[in-house]
Amino acid sequence: MSKDSSDSISRARKFIKNILTQTIDNPNNPDSLNFFQADTYRFYFLMSFMWEYLEGNEISQEYAISLVPKKYASRIKRLQVLKQAVKLGYINETSSTIDKRRRIYKPTDSLLDDFFTYTDNVSMQLKAS
Repeated sequence: MSKDSSDSISRARKFIKNILTQTIDNPNNPDSLNFFQADTYRFYFLMSFMWEYLEGNEISQEYAISLVPKKYASRIKRLQVLKQAVKLGYINETSSTIDKRRRIYKPTDSLLDDFFTYTDNVSMQLKAS
């Protein structure tokens, strides 16, 4: 193995350890992050949902369930995860001011706090590596 390969392997190992330490191996993970890290679809959904929210985009039900490609989950599964996150208090659901039938979704303050703590910790660990 070349020196470059050895450095790449070392960086990859640190990266993997950091992600695992901050996610599934973290005994202090809040319930909200445990929910979204329970499977690949939920994690992908959380990242996509938070990206859209932080970009300032309005997230309707159809938009929310379209954030993750269909190959990762059926429409029913995507809708169930969204509704379950609402029921658990991780995502707020409100009626649109323009069309009362249309639902708009935003992360709750507690999910935002948990998510920012998570991203801050991952960022600090990456800088320290």
